[in-house]
Amino acid sequence: MQPISDKEPIHESEKGEVVCTTESETLGHSETCEVDGDVRTNGTALSVSLIPASWKERREWMISPYSKAEIIVKNVTVTQLQDRAAAPPCTVTHSMPAVLFAIAGHAGNYWHDYTDILVPLFVASRRYRGEVTLLISNIQYRPEWLVKYKTLLRGLSKHAWVDMDGDPEVRCFPHVTVGLRVDKELTIVPELVPGGPLTMADFTRFLRETYGLPRGAAVSLTREPDKKPRLLLIHRGHYRLFLNEPEIAQAAEAAGFETVVMELRANASEVEQARLVNSFDVLLGMHGAGLTNALHLPPGGVLIQVVPYGNIEVLARAEFSEPVTDMGLKYLDYSVSVEESSLLETLGPEHSAIKDPESIHRSGWKNMFEFYLAKQNVRINTTRFAPTLAQAFDHLRQQ
Repeated sequence: MQPISDKEPIHESEKGEVVCTTESETLGHSETCEVDGDVRTNGTALSVSLIPASWKERREWMISPYSKAEIIVKNVTVTQLQDRAAAPPCTVTHSMPAVLFAIAGHAGNYWHDYTDILVPLFVASRRYRGEVTLLISNIQYRPEWLVKYKTLLRGLSKHAWVDMDGDPEVRCFPHVTVGLRVDKELTIVPELVPGGPLTMADFTRFLRETYGLPRGAAVSLTREPDKKPRLLLIHRGHYRLFLNEPEIAQAAEAAGFETVVMELRANASEVEQARLVNSFDVLLGMHGAGLTNALHLPPGGVLIQVVPYGNIEVLARAEFSEPVTDMGLKYLDYSVSVEESSLLETLGPEHSAIKDPESIHRSGWKNMFEFYLAKQNVRINTTRFAPTLAQAFDHLRQQ
């Protein structure tokens, strides 16, 4: 979860130069190129070429347009041509820059949608204030993705996006960013933002403006002592279930919250669901992609992550603790004990997944996921959980 360093800077960033960072040696890191000058894109070849003002040595890079280099997608060929004679003629000329990226890989998973694509795209394009063309690869594999996020994409670009895989044009731009860069999961490292610092608070403010979310602050019990803060308990329909949802809801009511239990569906309207979540002050749920909806909570709100049994706190916190704090929210988590886990009954007390979770971790991700994330449901001990609910309420009281 550390910021990615520039391993291979090719050139200083000057007019008519290519600056690439290739990180393919380390799985999970990003590959990007900033191509500045007389830049030409060819969708048929999925290529980006820089036409030099004077003779240059020909150079070429193969860049993954998806932000995680371990995901296999068609690479973009970035070329610094030797001279103008080798350049394809422009058929469309743009006065604005462009950002080229892919929506393959883990797109469709809500956490990955924001972590791998939307937050890095905001970082790459926000400096242009809408005057940017989005060149998108792999649309044919995820056409529904563009439908889901069309409002957000229109907030980043005032212009029609281009399907790079089906584009017959040679497009000329003054600058093209190839690929998206992830410096930390679901958050922003301000000092690494091109064109000036941005934060996750800037991103969530952008979401509120783009989606028309009405609430810019959670309820303050200091100013409104008679108003009950609202808590949304996320219902899961398949696995990692709460086996005693009614009791958890009752415990939240007893702690002082107005509580609603609801499933947040992946195929729901993004804008409508964002507005729904924005009407709450606290989001409570089991570890999973649904907690990404914390992006839509009003600043000052609270996320409570329930972490399943199995020593997965490091993983769970890496995905949500720092990002949620960077959003301007309060982060709390509750670690499930073995007595609250369905694994104790289904596997028995002598099973290694019960007695020695670290041995399951050592056996690899597949086993760890199967036991602790795919097969496990929980029955929360509401007496043990009560102090966590009290912490959330106290946070809102101190606002």
